[in-house]
Amino acid sequence: MCLMCLLGDVSVTSSRRTAIRSRIKCCLLNHTRRRKQQHIRCFHHHHTQHQDSVKSFTMVSSTFLRLILLLCLVSSSFSFTANSTTADQTLRPQEELQKLKVIRQELQKINKPAVKTIQSSDGDTIDCVLSHQQPAFDHPLLQGQRPMDPPEIPKGYSKDDESYEDSQLWSLSGEFCPEGTIPIRRTTEQDMLRASSVRRFGRKIRRVRRDSTSNGHEHAVGYVTGKHYYGAKASINVWSPRVTSQYEFSLSQIWVIAGSFTHDLNTIEAGWQISPELYGDTYPRFFTYWTSDAYRTTGCYNLLCSGFVQTNRRIAIGAAISPRSSYKGGQFDISLLIWKDPKHGHWWLQFGSGILVGYWPAFLFTHLRQHGSMVQFGGEIVNTRPGGSHTSTQMGSGHFSGEGFGKASYFRNLQMVDWDNTLIPVSNLKILADHPNCYDIRGGTNRVWGNYFYYGGPGKNPRCR
Repeated sequence: MCLMCLLGDVSVTSSRRTAIRSRIKCCLLNHTRRRKQQHIRCFHHHHTQHQDSVKSFTMVSSTFLRLILLLCLVSSSFSFTANSTTADQTLRPQEELQKLKVIRQELQKINKPAVKTIQSSDGDTIDCVLSHQQPAFDHPLLQGQRPMDPPEIPKGYSKDDESYEDSQLWSLSGEFCPEGTIPIRRTTEQDMLRASSVRRFGRKIRRVRRDSTSNGHEHAVGYVTGKHYYGAKASINVWSPRVTSQYEFSLSQIWVIAGSFTHDLNTIEAGWQISPELYGDTYPRFFTYWTSDAYRTTGCYNLLCSGFVQTNRRIAIGAAISPRSSYKGGQFDISLLIWKDPKHGHWWLQFGSGILVGYWPAFLFTHLRQHGSMVQFGGEIVNTRPGGSHTSTQMGSGHFSGEGFGKASYFRNLQMVDWDNTLIPVSNLKILADHPNCYDIRGGTNRVWGNYFYYGGPGKNPRCR
């Protein structure tokens, strides 16, 4: 029974343990009877020796049983995720060993040598890595190079509409990375073991169309299309929406898009997200993403592959954002600006009040080497339909757009970058919610916020099933 457990059956139930003990006890009794029959004439002489033998056998059997049970429990920990509840799954040692080998190889690629390490209050480890040793420079077209110098900021840019200084939890201690290094959130074995696929760790599931709900992706977005776009800017309200499944997420972001949605889609993405699978918690985190082939084989989140080149030592991509907004309480947002450098063609990212984070090299893309053909702003969630009904994972604040300021999440001061590297207000903004009974959106314009919209919702409710 326990040998089977060691080889594969990782569920050792109470009833099974009772059966094992009964079988051992039975063996011991039979053993005692045989000994009595064989040595009846010298029973008194060997009685004490026989008792000691039984006791010794019992102790060895008990110790062996406990050892096997311990090995079973230790082995089972490698084959389950945190929310696994199936008790009769089997362990395949060779597959698990191979999986761990692959994970450690991937971690060697992702985690670079650190000159300094900072521990964050949320449990993250931030490694200060020499800027020219970051993952981006593993790319064949970047090997041996150094990060680019800062580009020209788009004309019309102003810090006046950026109300709050943005911060991250890891930096609240006052510690930062030294000059010449960048902060990188360390990826752990636990991070990769949580992933539904180790091979696709750090990548989004492919989606076919912007307004598609294939793979359970649902959206509430504002978008513009039909022109050439060289960048976008917005201030995004930060919340901590509830995410009810490890394999779901909730995010709010800007997309700069070019190409077709079927096979050669190019996207540049930045915003905040809650992803228990990727990060192991429910903090809203600053993130980036890119793809050049419709999420099939290229691109990744943050710095989890060769792509985005970070240039800033005070912002950690993938780290938790602080503070966050509260219902009927304080409201906080992050300002993001993405634009194409007219001189070199790279796409740069700015976070907060003039903080250059880094850039996506132009050679990563096909269509986006020239310009974008669509820009989107808004929220996205994944709906795995737990229990056969719509998820309760929230978008934005978890409240519908009609509740307004302090209750619903918002995007404000929506702007575009034109061919002349000039920021201009968004015009002809269209809005779309593909499941309006679950998550909705409504837009507006005023002198303070320019173009804006409220969006989001609670997910499952009497009108969303």
